[in-house]
Amino acid sequence: MFKQLFRTKSLDALVKEGEEPEHQLKRVLGSFDVVMLGIGAIIGAGIFATIGTAAAGDAMRPGAGPALMLSFVLTGIACGFAALCYAEFASMVPISGSAYTYSYGTLGELVAWIIGWDLIIEYAVGNVAVAISWANYFKTLVSGFGINIPDWMSIDYRTAAKIPGLLENAPHILGVPIVFNFPAFAIVALITLVLVIGIKESSRTTTVMVIIKLLVLGLFIVVGFYHVHPSNWVPFAPNGWKGIQSGAAVVFFAYIGFDAVSTVAEEVRNPKRDMPVGIIGSLIVCTIIYILVAGVFTGIIPYNAMVKALATSQSEPLTFAMQYAHIKKYADLIIGIIAFGSVVAHTAVLLVFQLGQPRIFFSMARDGLLPKSFAKVHPKFKTPYVTTILTGVAVGVTAMFTTIDEMVDLTNIGTLFAFILVCAGIIILRKREPDRPRAFKTPWVPFIPVLGIISCFYLILGLPWITYLRFALWLLVGMVVYFSYGYKKSRLHKVTTIN
Repeated sequence: MFKQLFRTKSLDALVKEGEEPEHQLKRVLGSFDVVMLGIGAIIGAGIFATIGTAAAGDAMRPGAGPALMLSFVLTGIACGFAALCYAEFASMVPISGSAYTYSYGTLGELVAWIIGWDLIIEYAVGNVAVAISWANYFKTLVSGFGINIPDWMSIDYRTAAKIPGLLENAPHILGVPIVFNFPAFAIVALITLVLVIGIKESSRTTTVMVIIKLLVLGLFIVVGFYHVHPSNWVPFAPNGWKGIQSGAAVVFFAYIGFDAVSTVAEEVRNPKRDMPVGIIGSLIVCTIIYILVAGVFTGIIPYNAMVKALATSQSEPLTFAMQYAHIKKYADLIIGIIAFGSVVAHTAVLLVFQLGQPRIFFSMARDGLLPKSFAKVHPKFKTPYVTTILTGVAVGVTAMFTTIDEMVDLTNIGTLFAFILVCAGIIILRKREPDRPRAFKTPWVPFIPVLGIISCFYLILGLPWITYLRFALWLLVGMVVYFSYGYKKSRLHKVTTIN
């Protein structure tokens, strides 16, 4: 049994299964589309929401201060090592499934299942938090146009219970107050509809949103540059290296998403060329933008002012910075545009992550580890519509009734764990199949993958201990599902048994 748990599927078999007519997706994406999807996934809630906490710190961790620029560099380097490994796999195995598929071909079925289950944290669970955050920003945005969404239909029950009078004033059915987050559900439902219609339509929508949020961040950098005071960068690292490491662990949330690009490998026209360009290109562009935004942000607001700011101000740091700068002309317009950019950025992340999760389920079902219905492809749109709808319903309904509650840390540890296994997979595959054709080769193997493993593990150490416990419990539930269903239903298991 132990040997069967670590049985691997050949990379040739993985590619061949992706060519089966009943499981074939439409190849319509080019390199530009892939880069846009990558930027769409990366630039979102992280830069628009976590930069304040990373710079100022909170009760759980010290802030990086102006050294937040180094935090972004540190995290960018760690992600860069992993991105090089992802690029080699994606060009060599152009199949949906991302780290799950790569692990199946190198580390074995059990590890692949663990990664597939782990990626639910990054995509589905993480998207619940993004949907809730989107709803908060959207409510603030529309209020500026005189549209007020009632609290009882834009908040979860537990949060509502903490607000005096809200439950009493909410509508009641049979004496039970009706409280739910309708905007969070509505945006997920709309995105699910777009994703079912087609990947190209989803890509075009993402491209429009990426252009908008890049323009908004460009506006922040240009306008903010004229209100930067170099004296605010002193002291540069008020909490030393510990603050820089802590800031890096927080802003890692601003980087997750470049790996989501690998989930659409089966829908790219020339994956051997376009996947490495999309993965590495989007990461480089976003890192440069992040460093510029961090420099302007910390140059506008002194560190002491950041620490004294209310948590609500830190959660909308870019608009807070513009308010702090006391812009004389068009201040309200600029702040409104930045708030609008935040809503668009959140929407883009929701779209790309909602695109990624169904394709992981799709790949797992094609391997027999999940029910066959999960691998169904729409006859007209050629999208994995069953898993897309199921993911949309699960994320949307959960977002209506839950709080964000430390989702950032849980998402980060799940993603970092996946990065570590992808880096390890490159080392193993270079030993096992050194002569296999590689359109893109990770340089300096095993040096780069080892650095990727070490740097990702280092970022994990910066997370609270309770996150480790929650992650372990999540994996334990996954093991129960695997041994009660996936192990027996696996296509590879059936082939092995017959032979």
